[in-house]
Amino acid sequence: MTGDTVVLPPAPPPRSEARINVAVTLILTAAICAVTAFADGGMRLGATTGTEIGMILVSAGVVAAALVAAPPRDRLHGVLPVLGMLVLTAIAALSITWAVNPSDAWIDTNRHLAYLAAFVAAVAFAHLAGRRWSAVLGAITLSAVLISAYALLTKVLPGVFNEDEIYARLREPFGYWNSVGIAAAMGIPGLLWLGARRTGHGALNALAAPGVAMAVATMLLAYSRGALLAAGIGAAVWFAIVPLRLRGVAVLALGSAGGIAIALWAFGQHGLSDDRIELAVRESAGYELGLAVAVVLLVVLVASLAVSFAAAERPPSVATRRQAGTAILIALALVPVALASALALSDRGFGGSISHAWRTLTDPSATPPPNDPGRLTAAGSVRARYWNEALKAFRDNVWRGVGAGGYATVRPRYRQDEIDVRHAHGYVMQVAADLGILGLAASLALLAVWLACALRATALLPGDRGRPYTPERVALLTLFAIVVTFGIHSLIDFTWFVPGNALPALVAAGFLAGRGPLFRGEPLQRPLAQRVRAGVRDPLRVSGAVAAIAVGLVAAWAVSGPQRSASLGQDALALLDRGNVDGARAKVTEARDANPLSVEPLFELSVVEQKAGREAAARGALEEAVRLQPDNPKPWLRLAQLELYVLDRPKVALDAIRPALYLDPRDAETIATFVAARRAAADQG
Repeated sequence: MTGDTVVLPPAPPPRSEARINVAVTLILTAAICAVTAFADGGMRLGATTGTEIGMILVSAGVVAAALVAAPPRDRLHGVLPVLGMLVLTAIAALSITWAVNPSDAWIDTNRHLAYLAAFVAAVAFAHLAGRRWSAVLGAITLSAVLISAYALLTKVLPGVFNEDEIYARLREPFGYWNSVGIAAAMGIPGLLWLGARRTGHGALNALAAPGVAMAVATMLLAYSRGALLAAGIGAAVWFAIVPLRLRGVAVLALGSAGGIAIALWAFGQHGLSDDRIELAVRESAGYELGLAVAVVLLVVLVASLAVSFAAAERPPSVATRRQAGTAILIALALVPVALASALALSDRGFGGSISHAWRTLTDPSATPPPNDPGRLTAAGSVRARYWNEALKAFRDNVWRGVGAGGYATVRPRYRQDEIDVRHAHGYVMQVAADLGILGLAASLALLAVWLACALRATALLPGDRGRPYTPERVALLTLFAIVVTFGIHSLIDFTWFVPGNALPALVAAGFLAGRGPLFRGEPLQRPLAQRVRAGVRDPLRVSGAVAAIAVGLVAAWAVSGPQRSASLGQDALALLDRGNVDGARAKVTEARDANPLSVEPLFELSVVEQKAGREAAARGALEEAVRLQPDNPKPWLRLAQLELYVLDRPKVALDAIRPALYLDPRDAETIATFVAARRAAADQG
């Protein structure tokens, strides 16, 4: 049967295949969880650098294995998206030459390199083991559930997992609540697949609804509106393209009801919903939350099993399933209509409500919602400020931007607050500010070529109509929904910069890109051992594998530069504290050699030279920092403070502080230095 809504049940896989799938699933899950744990929120240089190096080296190993053992293909599927990511990475690297902060551009290029490596590895894995689609999808889903479980445990057992937390919102293991939310949201399509599929063990499939409950509760307790929006769109896409709608609705309804029940109960508890609560109160409330979570998950599991048994005993007819599927699609289509009707009946009317919501969302001066559960129903956000500032930076540098990672350096010039923000909270706005039209064009081209590959892999092109919905196709469609979920969230937040959030999406996207056309009649694959033996006898394949490892090692060494420089700088200051001026100067020299693009080693050199009584050399180091990054307010501020407080030259200090004040007019330290320099200059006459 090959109708549009027919899902073909496969023959049960051999036990050896099942064991391999389980092993691959656990390995990939461990990799995603390890990146999440070690990279934290992607904000600490040391943790992020170590994670990026690990991603690059592991990816090089996967690519090398694929070059040796992948079966022959009629074409290199996924090569265009790989080239697209390579071009985007090259633009980021090239921007170092014009960046306002070349050191930050290097650091951001390192992120691009790590993501490129992960994407290429996923493409290579699709060539090497394209039949492991269930392992890829299972790993992404399982990792999302585990991250959600850990996030909830920080509330249940705060004394063990989160003793120093001051906020009620869930934010671990990332340190950022919206990262927690999108990590949970990306598990929703996979859980729908798990609970709705017609293969696998029934008891395992029944766990999907409790998994949805944990994911929904996690998003709600993180107060993550963006994650809820992305999860809703991702689920809608899944229901639109996967014909397992009746089963999927049961999973989503049971799980969502359970997750909402958990969150509503927690919102009513003082120890769980208020900030800055003492540990003893949080622990007491956490024990109650743990009991509530256990009870709700048990109820959801029992209900899920009951639904599964009832469906197995009296399965609905094909006609019933089609009617139910049509009804679900109609219901999805009517959601905007219902929303429009509700707005039309409101006090402001349809147009007024839309206008008010849009102003609240986009007005940079709008008051942001409070940091409590009420923000889940609020439209306002501080993102409007960050987007407005990014647009101003874009207008001033339309074609090539301010350089990769440069938004953090130029934002103080445009900001209307005193908040230090490193990201524009939106992929498009960030790329517009950092890389200008050049980066936006490369990103759009990458999206186009990837989308073409993904639609071909999932048989969603117009010419594929009537193709059967095999279990593999359903799984690939689910991977597509996961990528959509992450993509939607990346438009409104900076989770693209969080390795633990980006890696599952890169794996899903890369696997889809490398899979190739779904119904193309694959050649018979030989066993892996035979492919390896044949591959190692092929000089071309071996040379390619060696080249992949070599490129990975070189890239890993390049990525380590900024972190090595930072570590050497800290070593220099430690030596200086012990009175070893010569040793400190030597360490600073090493730090400058490791990262000649950074001003930090020059700041440290200035401190060393001051300690040595060489004031001219100290001033020379800061003047070099100004020449290196003239659009960065920090070197100007450091130079002005040296002139004012060490060299006692307030008039010269005024000349130095004015550029800093122009580049960061709202910085309290800069303003204080300017005021002090003016007073001292007036006193000197």
